[in-house]
Amino acid sequence: MNRLASEKSPYLQQHAHNPVDWHPWGEEAFAKAKRENKPVFLSIGYSSCHWCHVMEQESFMDSDVAELLNEVFVCVKVDREERPDIDSLYMAACQMLTGSGGWPLTVLLAPDKRPFFAATYIPKISRHGQLGMYDLIPMVKELWTLKGQHVLQSAEQITASLKEAARTHAGTAPGEQELHLCYTQLEREYDDAHGGFGYAPKFPSPHQLLFLLRYWRRFGKEGALRMVTGTLDAMARGGIFDQLGYGFHRYSTDAEWRLPHFEKMLYDQAMLSLAYLECYQATGDQRYAEAFRKVAEYVLRDLSSPEGVFYSSEDADSEGEEGKFYLWTEKELDAILGKDAALARKLFGTLPEGNVADEASGKSTGSNVLIGAEDGEEKERIRRALLQARNARKRPLRDDKVLTDWNGLMIAAFARGSAVLGDPSYATHAKKAADFLLQKMHRDGRLLHRYRDEAGIDAFADDYAFLVFGLLELYEATFEEGYLEKAMELNREFIARFWDADGGFFLTASDGEQLPVRQKDAHDGAIPSANSMAMLNLLRLSRMTGDVGLEEKAAALSRAFPARQHPAAYCMLLCAVDFALGSMEVVISGGRGALLDAVRRTYAPSKVLMLRTERLVRLVPALSSMNAEGTAAFVCRNFSCDAPVSDPELLREKLRA
Repeated sequence: MNRLASEKSPYLQQHAHNPVDWHPWGEEAFAKAKRENKPVFLSIGYSSCHWCHVMEQESFMDSDVAELLNEVFVCVKVDREERPDIDSLYMAACQMLTGSGGWPLTVLLAPDKRPFFAATYIPKISRHGQLGMYDLIPMVKELWTLKGQHVLQSAEQITASLKEAARTHAGTAPGEQELHLCYTQLEREYDDAHGGFGYAPKFPSPHQLLFLLRYWRRFGKEGALRMVTGTLDAMARGGIFDQLGYGFHRYSTDAEWRLPHFEKMLYDQAMLSLAYLECYQATGDQRYAEAFRKVAEYVLRDLSSPEGVFYSSEDADSEGEEGKFYLWTEKELDAILGKDAALARKLFGTLPEGNVADEASGKSTGSNVLIGAEDGEEKERIRRALLQARNARKRPLRDDKVLTDWNGLMIAAFARGSAVLGDPSYATHAKKAADFLLQKMHRDGRLLHRYRDEAGIDAFADDYAFLVFGLLELYEATFEEGYLEKAMELNREFIARFWDADGGFFLTASDGEQLPVRQKDAHDGAIPSANSMAMLNLLRLSRMTGDVGLEEKAAALSRAFPARQHPAAYCMLLCAVDFALGSMEVVISGGRGALLDAVRRTYAPSKVLMLRTERLVRLVPALSSMNAEGTAAFVCRNFSCDAPVSDPELLREKLRA
């Protein structure tokens, strides 16, 4: 056992039995590197990463490779989900040096943490022009021994370039022009045949769909809505969606959404839930509401803790094979379904030779991934039979750490689901998770990032931004003022510790660990950037509370990032820009009822919704004048409020205007 045995991360614990002398990230490892004059071998991954497992089995479990690594390096393992700051910095280095990135991420560092080499997966033996561990390690040993000064100079130059890339320069605030540019770029990249954007591999990118829905709402461009429905429909019937147990896999290896990489991430469930819910509001099509319900069923069944918070992910692999838990042979289908097997083949698109091809050779493997059909009694009968059989299999490992940021997104999704579908049970689940985080993960005016047996790791920008987002959604779903108060409190802490005077939020707190570069970014990745979500939070809180200073901060944030150069990389930021260009405040006075139902049935994403209560008036004194006889709604735009409305249909007309 190495030093990882006492770590809380399941991913790090998986490597505790490697013959590699792994250290967790910390000053002990870097002090040892300085003392012994060794470079650092930094390996970054996560528990549900297929190629991370491959590299472990090939190299880190190999005693000869481990002996070489231990001789030449101080070896450090990092769970990217626990330390997104470390991952972000060294992924930027990898992309700068190689033009691409991914996991596992392999970075060689000087003892002062500056990088001089980066790659992703490295095979044990060199092949197809790719350097293997047996060749790389001796080469680095020779370079470090004979030309160590040159290596350090290279590390210094790379770090200087990373600092320059992280520096932001205030420009013009994005507006309608950037919205049009983003739409044009997405329209150009849209796959008319299969939905989604670009070619294989295809990622869900729900923030792009959320942008398109807002673009359709603002400009009436039907092509924007068509791209959203085309993508959501294709994903829901594809292999990327688990047709038996529900929930979305990480991404598709092909353009048709057929064959996924099989890991399931909490953040994908959360963000896609929001996309399906908003599409349901926009179209009224029950299929999108049902898609949300299926995702919610999966999350509550398989990713929920007894305390009501949400686990991080499920692995792609089981019994040493990727996707084994999810794939079926014709023989298995015949044995389980009997006379229904022929119908299952028709409904789920299976083939005798298998519909899954080997990635390397392209040959059929004999295995089938289930492709969806329209819901119905026959499909449901077969689904239940296959799910029962699948539940007897060995499940993929579940990463049961609780992350504040991803939980914030899932809280938002359940809160929104409760409001849109009128189902209070979803709000109950959102409240349980939020209450846990606020009780266990917020101490002495400081938010924490990870919980597993105990809370730990100071929060990052994503934790604050996503939890505030979740709390705002939860307030609008329940009108419990305590959640709005907590959102305001956390937002103040966020500004105090993370705000950059040049605009925007740093990834790490001012009093946090100092890495070679303090990063600040608004590019969307698999999830929206913290700055994008923070801008939306600032605007919503400004509209709710009347605090103009928050709106000014949102404007400064938007000027700090070059959305015009690559608009589709800033879709969530542009959702916030859409809000800034014209939003509404809706205040309901006199109680809930038909007026509230009218608001929630109407797709008006750039709004805030409040229920006037005495406690809320104490929190937001400007609402004191919004009081009418009976139940009424006040709709305000541009610091001006219309006369109160008591007719639900008239209210809907105002919201759609």
